[in-house]
Amino acid sequence: MHTPDFTADAAAILPDLVALRRALHADPELGLDLPRTQQRVLDALEGLPLEITTGTATTSIVAVLRGALPGPAVLLRGDMDALPIDEATGLDYAATNGSMHACGHDLHTAGLVGAAKLLSARRDELHGSVVFMFQPGEEGHGGAKVMIDEGLLDAAGERPVAAYAIHVAPGPRGTFATRTGAVAAGSNQLFITVNGRGGHGSQPHQTLDPVPAAAEIVLALQSFVTRSFDAFDPVVLSVTRLSTGDGAVNVIPEKVEIAATVRNMSPASLAILQTGLPRVVDGVASAHGLTADIRFETMYPVTVNDVAETEATLAELRRTFGERRVMVMPSPMMGSEDFAFVLADVPGTFIALMTSPEGTDLSTVEWNHSPRVVFDDSVLGDQAAALASVAFARTSR
Repeated sequence: MHTPDFTADAAAILPDLVALRRALHADPELGLDLPRTQQRVLDALEGLPLEITTGTATTSIVAVLRGALPGPAVLLRGDMDALPIDEATGLDYAATNGSMHACGHDLHTAGLVGAAKLLSARRDELHGSVVFMFQPGEEGHGGAKVMIDEGLLDAAGERPVAAYAIHVAPGPRGTFATRTGAVAAGSNQLFITVNGRGGHGSQPHQTLDPVPAAAEIVLALQSFVTRSFDAFDPVVLSVTRLSTGDGAVNVIPEKVEIAATVRNMSPASLAILQTGLPRVVDGVASAHGLTADIRFETMYPVTVNDVAETEATLAELRRTFGERRVMVMPSPMMGSEDFAFVLADVPGTFIALMTSPEGTDLSTVEWNHSPRVVFDDSVLGDQAAALASVAFARTSR
């Protein structure tokens, strides 16, 4: 069955989507508890022919649209939470509560509402069912897994045959990008405490100073990464915290705390990290006569796009928006995504949509998670149309 031209329908609802996005942007919420965001989404969905349930462990929304024609179920995801960042964009609708939609989840939410409206209007032509997944807690809280544990994948009465999500990013406005295979990195966290014996700063020989050992550990971690992994199976390790507490300047501390984010692209590299990092840290600490406590936490797995679903998605995006607006990513992103939990159970595709305002210098553009990043919400119509198109096409196969 031929997929309708959702772009024309999307143009009519664009003002409503922009208004919703800006209301969400001005009032961001964090983590798994987003009551005001949830209510705005419920209000926006009111009147649509949807079966709606809300979460108990989190303020999620699952809405099921049942088409008039027989067919499979597919899933569309939009995440809703913000980041603990003080916004510095200067926008008229900038947030002022110490949080910010610096990763574009306000667009993801509004775009998914748009897809629900577009597909609801074509319900008589729709095969199967579409599950709309409005997810809290993507930013480090594993909200997707919480929703899966609460029965997300059985919401339509059958498992989805495919799942799709769009994530905005800086770049040429209106360009879609994705790839088969690994598309976003696995996310892990490393916490180290180097234990010594403190004392007076003028008598280091009377102490077991953890500071030089901690400095060597930071450098050793970088060497370990560059010398232990294939360049075509990359790992990124960034030490982001280094603390001795707030003691006096003339006191050698008892301990140094180190924290790092670690990104990987395969199960094989994760296994090396899990065994190799403790060995490196223990070795350096032991060389200084010290001990170290080490905790390595695996948070999100690698986000892997299904080959067949992604090739079909690329074809549908090209049909809808033209060849020039669709590109294949040459390599995965080192950022991480908890949509990986969905794609671990359901074949599907994670898609990037470029949203920098016209005239932006892309060589100096602010990126996601910056207090100054700006996303052009004029793309919301195309975002909604893209989600609706890939879902409609998949249920019709």
